Amino acid sequence: MTTSFRTEYSQSLEDTLVIKKTNGYKALDLFAGCGGLGLGFEAAGFETVGYEMDPDCCRTYEHNLKSKCHQITLNTETQFEAADVVIGGPPCQPFSVGGSQRGILDSRDGFPAFIHAVETVKPKMWMFENVRGLLYKNKWYLDEILGRLADLGYQIEFQLVKFSDYGVPQNRERLVVVGHKSHFSYPTKLSAKVTAYDALGGFYDYEPEDGKYFNSSMDTYVKKYEVASKCINPRDLHRDRPSRTVTCRNLGGATGDMMRLVVPSGRRRRLLPIEAARLQSFPDWYEFQGKETSVFKQIGNAVPPLFSYQLAEAILDTLEAPKGKITVLAKPAVSPVMQRTFL
Repeated sequence: MTTSFRTEYSQSLEDTLVIKKTNGYKALDLFAGCGGLGLGFEAAGFETVGYEMDPDCCRTYEHNLKSKCHQITLNTETQFEAADVVIGGPPCQPFSVGGSQRGILDSRDGFPAFIHAVETVKPKMWMFENVRGLLYKNKWYLDEILGRLADLGYQIEFQLVKFSDYGVPQNRERLVVVGHKSHFSYPTKLSAKVTAYDALGGFYDYEPEDGKYFNSSMDTYVKKYEVASKCINPRDLHRDRPSRTVTCRNLGGATGDMMRLVVPSGRRRRLLPIEAARLQSFPDWYEFQGKETSVFKQIGNAVPPLFSYQLAEAILDTLEAPKGKITVLAKPAVSPVMQRTFL
C-alpha cells in the first residue's frame, strides 16, 4: 500500500526510532517476537540478539533490525552468549486474564527459561514485561519468580505501566520488571496523551477499495452486542483519545470486539496493518514479514517500541552512572520533535 497519511506523530516516530551506532552494550532479547523491545533498545544504541520460535517474527526482526534472531524454542537447557543485559517478554498466555490462567502448569510458561538465562549469563541488568494478571490472581507466582531472581543478587523494581503515559496512542497496560545492582528509575511520564487521530490522521477518512468493511448483518450484531454488554463507549476508535488495547485477537477477531474505525460514508472497517502498527508506535518503515494473519499477530503481541526506547535509555543511564550514584535522566525521553508536538 502506497498511502501513508503521514502525521506529526508518525514523523516523530521516524525521528526517534532510528537504529544507532552501538553504545558498547549487548542485550539478549528473549521471546523477541517481531522486535518491539529490540527496536527500542537498538534506537538507544544497544546491540541486540533475538531468540524467538516463530519464523515470521524472526524474519521481521532480522529484516528491520539487521540483527541476528535465533529461531529457537527456549528452555532451561538453552545456551546463551555473553551479554550486558537480558530483556524479554516471556509468553503471557498462562497468566492473561483473557486466558485460562493455568500459570506454572501451562507448558507455554517462559519464565523458567528466562530465569535460566539470567542465572547463566549473569547480566549487569535484566528486564521483562508481562500481563497485569501477574499482579493479581497469579501474584503468588510473581513472588516466586522475583524471589528466584533476587537470590541471584539483583535488586528488583516493578511497575504497572500504562503506555499512553509514554506517548503511545493506546491504553495498554503491562507489568514491567527491572533487575539491577545499583539503582534504577523508570522513565518520566509525559504530560499529554497522544490520540488515535494524532497517530492515524488521514486514515480516518480513507476508504480503500479492498478494505475489510462490515456488512449489514455485522453492524446489526455490533448493535446487539453493545446493548447486551451495556457498552457506554462503542468499540470503534475515538478521535479524541488513545485507542483501547491492541491485541492479536481484536485486530482480526470476532465482529463484536474487532478493532475498527468509522469512515465518512458511515461504514465500519477493520484496521489496516499500518494503522495497527502506528497504534503500537512502530514507525512506518518497519516492514512485517508473513501473511496478514501473521502480521496482525506480530503487531498485537509486540511491546510498543516507543516505550521500549525510553526504558532502554533509563537502563543505559543506570549502566553508565557511577556506582552508587543516583542520577536524573539528562537526555529527553523522546525526540525534540515529539516534545514539541505533544508536550
